[in-house]
Amino acid sequence: MITLYDCATAPNPRRARMFLAEKGLVFETVQVDLRNSEQLGSAYQKINPQCTVPALRTEEGDMLADNAAITAYLEARYPEPALLGATPNDKAQIASWNWRVEFEGLLAVAEALRNSAPSMANRALAGQVDYPQIPELAQRGLARVQQFFDMLNNRLADRDYIAIDRFSVADITAVVAVDFARIVKIKPGEQHPHLQRWRAAMAQRPSVSL
Repeated sequence: MITLYDCATAPNPRRARMFLAEKGLVFETVQVDLRNSEQLGSAYQKINPQCTVPALRTEEGDMLADNAAITAYLEARYPEPALLGATPNDKAQIASWNWRVEFEGLLAVAEALRNSAPSMANRALAGQVDYPQIPELAQRGLARVQQFFDMLNNRLADRDYIAIDRFSVADITAVVAVDFARIVKIKPGEQHPHLQRWRAAMAQRPSVSL
């Protein structure tokens, strides 16, 4: 049985849950309490020394410590449906857009949140090491999120999916990024009609409610 080390309120574990659900896989979950810093405790460090979630224990017993490894393993182990692409060109387009959405979207929200939230003082980056907050980075993060929404809206002006002509991991990452932005009080507005249409369509997929 696959075991996912999860946190129901965090964005990156949601990406893993959605990927598993889109593959139609049955898995166990172990909740990790990020609010109370369980990820930094010695017990969890033995599971994932990076002190981050998600982590996934495969059916073979191997531990995968990040979304990049989790998606690569699951796609290779369970190739249908192909969420990372079936042709060389599709694989390239999906990889490119997934990276862009993560860097320009998810990381921008994290930059804004982790450099401003009082609860994350001295925890500006995830992982073992404590880093101080930089308020200027929080402001830059908010500006980046606004630009990210504009970019996605333009991308979706004449298409139904982010990367190629069908659902892929890039759509998973984009759903999570768009929803995560609510935590810094940014959401698609009337100036983003294509993004809103796409997000409404994504809501029809059962994995998106996870």
